[in-house]
Amino acid sequence: MSKVGFVSLGCPKALVDSELILTRLSAEGYEISKNYDSADIVIVNTCGFIDSAVEESLNAISEALQENGKVIVTGCLGQRSTSDGQNLIKSIHPAILGITGPHATNQVLDLVHTHLPKPHDPFMDLVPSVGVKLTPKHFSYLKISEGCNHRCSFCIIPSMRGDLVSRPINEVLLEAKKLFESGVKELLVISQDTSAYGVDISYRVGFWEGRPIKSRMYDLVVELKALARNYDSWVRLHYVYPYPHVDDLIPLMIDFKEFGNGLLPYLDVPLQHSHPDVLKRMKRPASGEKNLERITSWRKVCPDLIIRSTFIVGFPGETEEEFNHLLDFLSIAQLDRVGCFPFSPVDGAKANDLPGQLPLEIRNQRRDQLMKLAENISVNKLSKNVGKKFRVLIDEINNEGGIGRTFADAPEIDGLVYVAPNHKASKRYKIGDFIKVTIYKSDGHDLLAEI
Repeated sequence: MSKVGFVSLGCPKALVDSELILTRLSAEGYEISKNYDSADIVIVNTCGFIDSAVEESLNAISEALQENGKVIVTGCLGQRSTSDGQNLIKSIHPAILGITGPHATNQVLDLVHTHLPKPHDPFMDLVPSVGVKLTPKHFSYLKISEGCNHRCSFCIIPSMRGDLVSRPINEVLLEAKKLFESGVKELLVISQDTSAYGVDISYRVGFWEGRPIKSRMYDLVVELKALARNYDSWVRLHYVYPYPHVDDLIPLMIDFKEFGNGLLPYLDVPLQHSHPDVLKRMKRPASGEKNLERITSWRKVCPDLIIRSTFIVGFPGETEEEFNHLLDFLSIAQLDRVGCFPFSPVDGAKANDLPGQLPLEIRNQRRDQLMKLAENISVNKLSKNVGKKFRVLIDEINNEGGIGRTFADAPEIDGLVYVAPNHKASKRYKIGDFIKVTIYKSDGHDLLAEI
């Protein structure tokens, strides 16, 4: 049987692309190899957003070429060019069999067919209805749209992934239902701009289980919440821009505490900065003041709301005053989860040409200073959970007990809950189960608990 190796890099949106490619390959009868040696060909799905991601992708391509020799490249880095107009990857690795950009499933399959013909007898019944997943069985990403209509000066994603293209709402809900039916206990909704879902198709009406539903964020979330509740599962929202209509989602989160399932009181909001002048140079929507007002109003409606955000410091022209404005914003907003990156020039981004480029040393110092403040806020908040009871989703079980997450923790980016071993209890739960725990200690970004 023809075997295909696969390396998936980058963000959850790229991971979903990888899953789709793997699903199509499996449906055609290809076998997925877990190592280079047994693979007839290797596909590398790359990321090209920041310099470190470019380096990681190029290293992965080099390794695949060295270990296997027959390599196809897809993903965001496939769109990048050198200063003289050559394809960046091809200029470094001319032996590559073929290169595509992101969300190019058909093109990738065409390249595979060219260099590794289809097996004669594909066994469609061997492919799960939800396709091939790269995440654990109990959680999965659900991509609701592709591309982005923003033109942030530090970002080149629109040039790589195009403008916003929303998926039909019935297609999204059908995929969600199949995932829940397959045993998924947490669905993470992702896109480049989740809040803009349906804008490009004028909130077109679709039909789900015989009912007309508009393709807009609120209607989609209402249906996803209902599905999650039917299957005793969670729905978590990522990449939510703080548009006014997001206010309508907050009341949908209030009853989570009562039921322990449905729509999580958690929002991943990519704010990037707080100072209006920096946001203007970034070409970001909304000002820091409006964001602070919105966060305050959200918490009044849903006191349990957890807010995660990411910030860029050392952006071209960022003054000491503007950076201190961001620190003050964070102190007042008391965000629960924070990520921070020093500004990194990305080839093709307009921010590269802005005046006031700051030395790397200053950018890194500001990153460290902001993260120290964010960590103090997070540690202080987590310490208040001691003595409280939580429903935890178990991700791992070992000799030291269980490792899971509360509603406040997204997989791979937030904290963990370490559940003390209880030999009697451990026989009653497994990976993907919800269990009730009591927190007895906080430790940095993590919590220690017992059943």
